[in-house]
Amino acid sequence: MTPEMDEADLLASARSALAGLTLPGGVPLLEAPSVSGPVVSGGRLSLAISITADQAASYGDIRHRAEAALRAVPGGERAIVVLTAVKTPAAPPDLAQTKAKAPAPKPPVLSGVRHVVAVASGKGGVGKSTTSVNLALGLRALGLKVGILDADIHGPSLPTLLALHGQPRVGKDRRLRPMQAFGLQAMSMGLMVDQETAMVWRGPMVMSAITQMLSDVDWGELDILIIDMPPGTGDAQLAIAQGTDLAGAVIVSTPQDLALIDARRGIAMFRKVDVPILGVIENMAHFICPDCGGQHALFGQGGAEAEARRLGAPYLGAVPLTMELRAASDSGQPIVALDPDGTLGGLYTGMAGTLWSSLEGALTSEQKTIEGV
Repeated sequence: MTPEMDEADLLASARSALAGLTLPGGVPLLEAPSVSGPVVSGGRLSLAISITADQAASYGDIRHRAEAALRAVPGGERAIVVLTAVKTPAAPPDLAQTKAKAPAPKPPVLSGVRHVVAVASGKGGVGKSTTSVNLALGLRALGLKVGILDADIHGPSLPTLLALHGQPRVGKDRRLRPMQAFGLQAMSMGLMVDQETAMVWRGPMVMSAITQMLSDVDWGELDILIIDMPPGTGDAQLAIAQGTDLAGAVIVSTPQDLALIDARRGIAMFRKVDVPILGVIENMAHFICPDCGGQHALFGQGGAEAEARRLGAPYLGAVPLTMELRAASDSGQPIVALDPDGTLGGLYTGMAGTLWSSLEGALTSEQKTIEGV
């Protein structure tokens, strides 16, 4: 049987499984104009339901039911159903001017998670994911309960960095269970799609998938959840910054001017949505030659540290580029797990300790303010 026939059979089975489902209000799911799909891409079933912001709560159940129905189909075990937000029409100018603007509600904290921290960069290729993983492991080395979410839908790196294989399990409450790696709770879209499948998704679907990986995953009790952000300052980044109660952000940059330009944009975005900058990390600060041990500033020197000072952001430290670090990351054995007492392992753990002290210090100050101390 050809792949085209296989996909046709899978699609037919999917439509049959969804035939009895209705949207809130009684409209059959497959007949609703707001529903796109089901479609088959790379052997994976997906379906999108367009909703307005005020419909999110009422559509949660049908999303779960539709996803369960698709996953019950032979070959549909990795199916995903997403709710995509659409903008509601703006009020006429004269009415909008007379209506008082109510403050946006503060997004709820993830249940059981004390702190949520974004690790971000203005551009790709600066080692943000490697930094996220080793920073998370540094926090774990301090005895903390740590989770890490790979929020880069189009280029997920976590499965490779942590040598994760297989797919997350679905619990009885229909929530995904994070996978375990080196004591971390881990989740990534890369665990739910084939390695070579291109995620050709538009902004609303990406934002919805990120939101669901936060809210529909049973993270349990965590001291801190690290979010490995996608590069840039677009819709996905804003969805996380505005839709999650972030304790703060860590910015990763190389020393070169090209990376620093984009790092400034990242810092500006977080400050615009009132997310504190917890620190700046200068990655690939210099290359350490494996033969002679000499240090070579391939991307310039001290640029991120100087930029942090200029912007009034904490500077967490500099990480060199070494063959050891590259090999550890490619093998799925992060350097902090592979050699926790080594120079690099100690460096990441030290930065993690500074970050944790900053978080706990901010929490203590906030409690004192509330208590009037």
